[in-house]
Order: sequence, then C-alpha cells, then structure tokens
Amino acid sequence: MTGTRTVVAALFLLPALVLLGALVVYPIGYSIVRSFCNASGDRFAGFDNYRALFTDSGIRTALKNNVIWVVFAPTVATALGLIFAVLTERVRWGTAFKLVVFMPMAISMLAAGIIFRLVYDQDPDKGVANAVWVGVHDTFAPSSAFPRAHPGRNSPLVPDRGGFITSATVRVGQPVSLPLVGVAPDRMPKDAKRAVRAEPEPGKVTGTTWQDFTRGRGVGRLGEVDPSELGYAGMRIEAVKDGRVVASTKAAADGTFTLPAQADGARLRLPADNFREPYGGVDWLGPSLVTPAIIGSYVWMWAGFAMVLIAAGLAGVPRELLEAARVDGANEWQVFRRVTVPLLAPVLAVVVVTLMINVLKIFDLVYIIAPGSSQDDANVLALELYRKGFSEGRPDIASAIAVFLLLLVVPVMLFNMRRLRREVR
Repeated sequence: MTGTRTVVAALFLLPALVLLGALVVYPIGYSIVRSFCNASGDRFAGFDNYRALFTDSGIRTALKNNVIWVVFAPTVATALGLIFAVLTERVRWGTAFKLVVFMPMAISMLAAGIIFRLVYDQDPDKGVANAVWVGVHDTFAPSSAFPRAHPGRNSPLVPDRGGFITSATVRVGQPVSLPLVGVAPDRMPKDAKRAVRAEPEPGKVTGTTWQDFTRGRGVGRLGEVDPSELGYAGMRIEAVKDGRVVASTKAAADGTFTLPAQADGARLRLPADNFREPYGGVDWLGPSLVTPAIIGSYVWMWAGFAMVLIAAGLAGVPRELLEAARVDGANEWQVFRRVTVPLLAPVLAVVVVTLMINVLKIFDLVYIIAPGSSQDDANVLALELYRKGFSEGRPDIASAIAVFLLLLVVPVMLFNMRRLRREVR
C-alpha cells in the first residue's frame, strides 16, 4: 500500500517478530506441549494433568476463588470508579480528589501487598483495620478492665453465669468484703487508688472490692485490705433478690461501694460484664475473610484506574442530553440511571473487561497478603501455578494450569477486540 518493497518491510518487522516469537509464541507452545507430559517430561501423559485440575482440592479452591475474584473485584472497582467520576465532576477540588484516588496505581503490587499485610494485622496496636474496628466496638460495648479477675481462697464469692455472687446474703450496717485476684498490677485501671475498708452506714449496705494481693512472701493478709493493695475502680455490683436485681452501683476508685436499704437480705453479684475479655477485632486474614480482604486491597489500587477512564468518557457525554432530561422533569438519580450510565456503557465495558483479564492473572497480592495459615483458603490459579511448578516440583500440572488460564483469558480478549472493532466501524 505504501510502495515499500516486501524485503524491506520484512526486515523492519523481523525484530518485533523475533521478540514476539521468543517471549510469547514459544512459551505458549512449550507450555501446551509440557502440559501433556509427565512431571519429568520424558513420557506422554495425555489428559491426566488436565484431569487433575478438577480433582485436586487445592486447584478446585483456586478455581472457586478465581470465580469470586472475576465476579466481585471488577464490579466493585468499576462501581466505585463510576461513583467517584460522577461525584467529582461538579466540585472544584475534583481534580485533587482524583489524584488521591489514582495515587495507589503508582504503587507496585508488592508494596501494596506489604502495606495491606500490615493494615490487616490482627493486633489493634499494629493493624489499622482492627484499630478502627475495635475503637468503634469499644465505643458501644466497652471491654472490662478485669478480664481475668477471680475469687481467691476462702472468698465469699462463687461463680454465677460468667460472673460471681456472694454465697450468703448481706445486711445493712455490716460492711462486705469482695476480694479478687488475677489482675496484673500494670493492668489495673489508671484511676485505681489504694483500697480502703468500707465503714458501716445506717440503712445502707457498704463494702469493698479490691485486688487481694501484695507482692512479697508473707507480706499481705488474705481477705483483708492491706496498705499497698488497689481497689477495683468501676467494678459493677448488683444486689439480687429472688433472681431480680433490686439495686446496683459501681465501686469508687478505692474499691468502696454503697447500696441502698433495698439491698438488705440480697446477695451481691459481680456480673459477667465486669470480666469480659477485651475485644480483639476481626481476623481479617483468617480462612473466612482472607479473600474478601485481599479483594479490598485490589479495589483500593484499581478503583482509581476505573475512575480515570470513566471520567474521560463522562467528559465526552453530550451535556444537551443531560439538560434535556432535567428539563423533562427527571431528578438527578433518574438522569444518572437512565441517561449517564447508558451513554457510558462502552467505557464501562472496557473497564470491566480489562479488570477481568487482570484479576484472572492475580498473584502478587494473594502471595504477599495471605499468611501461611490461610494461603490455601485464599489460593488462586496463578498462585497455584507457582506452587505446583516451584514448591511441589510438578511442572506438568503447572503447565496445564497455565494453558487453562490462557483459555480463560482468550475469550475475554476476543470479546474486547470485537467490541473495539465494532466501535471503530
């Protein structure tokens, strides 16, 4: 067409063809041939390796997880990209917001994996996700300062539904002692003060609840308040009669408490709320949540990519159509759903298909974020390919997985190519 001689054209194409053949055609061909051989590669194995794809439990888990990835990751990333693109279109700081959302695309998968491995750490002091989750939880259901407190020897308290209750009833004018042990000194409430023996008050039930332990052998007296012992500040005490709470109070900083005359003849209970274990947060990288957690990190990276493409498509949408819809009485939601989204359908298809191809090959995030105890549950085909080929010494099955992945990607690529050609025409 340009008048260039065939030999000259072939010479110009030769370097590209050599690279294409060496880096694409040859590896694909070799993988196909290797997938029909045994592990050592010296014997034809037929379809045994492909049969293993559907009988091996690890590969089946990887296939199931890949389906989850293909369904949810592109959908969520595209939906967030669409929302960000539409909402930032009318605000002055929209460009700055888009820059922040797109910034994770500049981070490699390796770095993102390390970041989110720390974000999902189980320890709330290290993991951001659990720090936020525990903070919200403790706002509405605070944990106790005495999770391991329990009665010592010769204590008047006996176990009762996760808490403790006095074995005998109490009387007004007779101070009650409720000694406990089991709380480390550094775990005591910061506002706790030295325990004080309660004084009797007319018409009231008084008492003390405290840490009945003094460091040093033979120093403290069991069941009595010693000078160095601290009160259980904030301990909740209930007076119970016939299974019904008739009065309740909280211990002061020195462990003393006072109950009204209604507590006369009742048993004093320290309810289970006093001994609730601290909330440790969510096991984000446990077997049940590891895949959604990793998908969340992927969406964090790729929502910006979707937003930029959708924003570019949104810039080309005719404003006359949007204004005409508003003039006809459509509200903003109807304009978005009936006009904006249909006009953006080609762009949304590009984004979804691109992300589908990308998640079929996902490897880095799963390999880095999932701990060893949960890696089997978070397994995907690309990771299983690596494990079979390099950890288990089964290059035959690894080649079969590679060919299977290729077969999964090719239809999506062909669909994308046909759609692009149709748009060009």
